[in-house]
Amino acid sequence: MKRILLAVLVIVIVAGFAVAGARPERAAPDVQTVRFWYHLDDPETSLNPLIQKFEAENPGIRIQAERVPWNAYHQRLLTSVAAGNPPDVAQIKLWWQPQLVEMGALAPLDDYIAQWNGRNDVYDRVWELTRHSDGRQYLMPLQMVILYMYYRVDMFNELGLEIPTTRDEFLRVAQALTRDTTGNGEIDVYGFGIRGARGGHDYWGSFVLSSGAEFFDAQGNVALDSREAIAANQWFIDLFREHRVSPPTTPNDGFQEVIANMLSGRTAMTIHHKGSARQMIDAWGDNISAFPVPAGLTGRWTSFGDEQNGVFAASDVQDAAFKWAAFLAEAENNQLWQESSGQVSINISNADRDFGDLTRFMNATTDSADFAGVLPAHPATAEFVESVWPAAMQRAFLGEITSEQMMRDLANHFR
Repeated sequence: MKRILLAVLVIVIVAGFAVAGARPERAAPDVQTVRFWYHLDDPETSLNPLIQKFEAENPGIRIQAERVPWNAYHQRLLTSVAAGNPPDVAQIKLWWQPQLVEMGALAPLDDYIAQWNGRNDVYDRVWELTRHSDGRQYLMPLQMVILYMYYRVDMFNELGLEIPTTRDEFLRVAQALTRDTTGNGEIDVYGFGIRGARGGHDYWGSFVLSSGAEFFDAQGNVALDSREAIAANQWFIDLFREHRVSPPTTPNDGFQEVIANMLSGRTAMTIHHKGSARQMIDAWGDNISAFPVPAGLTGRWTSFGDEQNGVFAASDVQDAAFKWAAFLAEAENNQLWQESSGQVSINISNADRDFGDLTRFMNATTDSADFAGVLPAHPATAEFVESVWPAAMQRAFLGEITSEQMMRDLANHFR
C-alpha cells in the first residue's frame, strides 16, 4: 500500500512539474499585467528597452505591449470597449478622446497627476491641448506632434524662391515649382503634395481653418458652412483642380503616397512632422528642410496631436497602468520613446538637447507650437476624421460636388 501511495505521489509531483514547465510565460500571482496598445509608423521599432527598464524598476508589474496597425487601430479600440475588454492603457488620438469619454471608456487621471512628481516638467501648452472640454485630464501626455511644411532647398535655390509666409505667396511658389524638368512636355515635379485621402484633414486645416473657417462660432453653432468657410475650402480645392500644383493622384493619396512622392522628387513641398525627417534626410541630405505652414487670411493653424496615453475605466490594474503611462512621460524615458517614434519630447528639461542634423526640423516644430491646434472636442469628430471628411474631400477634388455642398455635408455631420 505504501508503495502505491508513493508511486501516486511521484506521478502527481512529476505532473505538476510538467504543467509548470508548459506555461513559463505565466506571471507570478502577485505580478500585475498591464496590457498596452500602441502605434508607431516604423513596424521594426521595438519598445523592449523601455519595457525592460520599467519592469526592473517595478518588479510587481509586467507590460504586455501590442503594436496595433494604424488602419485598424480606431475600430479595434471601439470594438474592445464595446465588448468590455479594452487594453489597460493605450495611445489615443486627441480626436478620439470625446467619443471615448462619452462612452465612459476612459478613467479620469487628475488625482494621479496631482501626486505625480513629473507634472511640472511637461509644457503647459501640452496640458492645455490634451485636457478635455469638461476640464478633466483623461490623457497622459506622451509626445508632441506638430505639423510643418517640408521643402526642397535645392529647387528653391534653383528658381530663386523665398520661403512663403502667406497663402498667396505659397500658391505662387507652388506654381513655380510645378514644371516639366525633362523637356518632354509632361509635368514631372509638382509644387505641393496633398494628402486627399484619410488623414488629409491636417493639410486641409492648415489652409482652411486659417482663412475664416470654424467648426463652431462663438455661440456654439455649427459654422462649417459659413460663407468664409466655403470660400476658404474653395481655395484649397483649387490648388488641385484649377492650379494643378499637386499630382493627379491627389484624391486618393494617403500617407504612404505623399511621403513616397516627396522622397522620389515628384513633389517639392508637403506637410508632415518630425517623424519622417530621418527618411527625408536619407533621401535628400541638406537639400531638404522645413518651415511653419503659411498664414491664411485670419492667422495660422497647424495640427497638434497624435497619440497620448489613456487609462481605461474597465481596467482592474489602473494604478499599475498609470505608473506605466507616467514612466513614459518622465524626461529620460520620454526621450527614449521619441528616439523610437521620431517625435518631440513633452518635457521642458529635454528642450536643450543637441538634435544634430534634425535641428532644422525641430526648429520648424517649435516655431509652430504657438498656433498648433486640435480639432473640436466633440463626439462626432472621430467619424469626421475617419470617414466623413475623406469621402467629401475626394468628391470635391473630383468635381462631383461643389465647395458649398462639401461644407454643408461637413456641417450637417456635426448638427
